[in-house]
Amino acid sequence: MGFEKFDFFWYFKILYRNFGKKSISFSTFCNVKTSPRQVSQVFQKAQSAFAAVEDLESLALFEQTFLGKKGEIALLRKSLKELSPEEKQILGPEIQKGFEVISSQAEAFRTKHASKALMAQLEKDWIDVTKTEAFSRGAIHPMAQLQRRIEQIFTSMGFDIADGPEVETEWYNFDALNVPGTHPARDMQDTFWVTHDQKDAQKNVVLRTQTSNVQIHWMQKYGAPLRMIAPGRVYRNEDVDMTHDATFYQVEGMMVDKHISLAHLKGAIETMLAEVFEKDIKVRIRPGYFPFVEPGLEVDIWFEYVDKNGQEQAQWLEFMGAGMTHPEVLRNGGIDPNIYSGFAFGFGLTRLAMLKHGIDDIRLLSSQKKDFLQQF
Repeated sequence: MGFEKFDFFWYFKILYRNFGKKSISFSTFCNVKTSPRQVSQVFQKAQSAFAAVEDLESLALFEQTFLGKKGEIALLRKSLKELSPEEKQILGPEIQKGFEVISSQAEAFRTKHASKALMAQLEKDWIDVTKTEAFSRGAIHPMAQLQRRIEQIFTSMGFDIADGPEVETEWYNFDALNVPGTHPARDMQDTFWVTHDQKDAQKNVVLRTQTSNVQIHWMQKYGAPLRMIAPGRVYRNEDVDMTHDATFYQVEGMMVDKHISLAHLKGAIETMLAEVFEKDIKVRIRPGYFPFVEPGLEVDIWFEYVDKNGQEQAQWLEFMGAGMTHPEVLRNGGIDPNIYSGFAFGFGLTRLAMLKHGIDDIRLLSSQKKDFLQQF
């Protein structure tokens, strides 16, 4: 930068004032002396540079060059220490004023462009929720669909929907249901034991093997009369294959009142099946043994289907266990069997879903395969 006439005499005045006090080299002389014209030139340069700022990235570079701790305005301020008090009074406020003007412009630019960037991002991420056809919609899992339908059917017949613990004591899972200690269901091959103390059965805890445990809880809590179904997840220590799983779903049902008979049980089952399959289903009832009912029954359904070869087929399928609630089970639930009677049934919700939808592999119902799940 060349010396203007005005600058030369101003520098000479400072040089004369400091002459004899200390030695000043020419390079030092040129670097430390600040004139009004230099200040003006720095701010003119800053304005020209600011006019070229286009985005937040170039703004950051501009601020570093002029407004940063080592920027040009900071160097102007630092050079003031070499001036006289009179000179500082003149140039100091000018430098501060220019700094404030540029800082204000930079902040206004940042606010404006940050707002634009935000609006651009919002526009990019905006979703029109009224245009649902543009999205790949999910679906309710077939098991959940069927469970909801079962619940609707039974609530229409006056039943409540019950729930109970999946981690259960041995007493509620077995003893209260009149399952003797020697029954095969207690064997380690069938039951997942959380704690298994052979000396103190009160400490034993299992993953429930059926939803029948909810019967006892609800009888103890609500007494009689009682109508309830308990859909839920159960656990069996079994090998997993096309027809067996270690985790599956059941529905337990129970009705307790005065003068309940097997006719009420048969009517409830036939109504439920007709609603699920949307047609009348033939039912066959056979004697069966279950510790918690007396008499015990096996309920079969006449199942019609089309096989893989396109041939129409039909056969009797075992569907559920049922019967009149055992008097001992009523007593364990706090209900007098001399006054009340009841029926109970339990069926596999998972198996019913397989029958309804023609699913031949139980493992598909717990898979994440989209091509399977998207069918529903």
